Amino acid sequence: MLRQFVTFTVDQYLYGIDVNNVQEVLPQRATTEVPLASDEIAGLVNLRGQVVLSIDLRARLGLGRTEELSHKMVVVVNRRKEPVSFVVDRIGDVVAVDESQFEAPPQTLQGELRSLVQGSYKLPDRLLLALDVESAMISAPA
Repeated sequence: MLRQFVTFTVDQYLYGIDVNNVQEVLPQRATTEVPLASDEIAGLVNLRGQVVLSIDLRARLGLGRTEELSHKMVVVVNRRKEPVSFVVDRIGDVVAVDESQFEAPPQTLQGELRSLVQGSYKLPDRLLLALDVESAMISAPA
């Protein structure tokens, strides 16, 4: 059975989120800072009149906070029928993979990164890490 993933990069890694969980992909928008929030929270974004929490995926993955947001992109996903956005470095293509290609997360992934990945798919030129959307949003308000 084939699955389709919206792909994006954070640092040197290629990640994917199942297309069924993605609402849209947009350029990074101006954010309003959330006082006393952790570094993982990039802020709040106005998405066509709806206030949406924006999570800095680089910080969430333990790679340090994203300093320059002007060239970043956001992947908007639905969480319990409420949108949440992830700030990512670059957007890739939609990739179809066969479920038989799925493997456990590589042993080389360390720390927070390993806990946020469901597994991996071997593509012809690199490894696609399937992001666990719920785990990536764990620090976000419910």
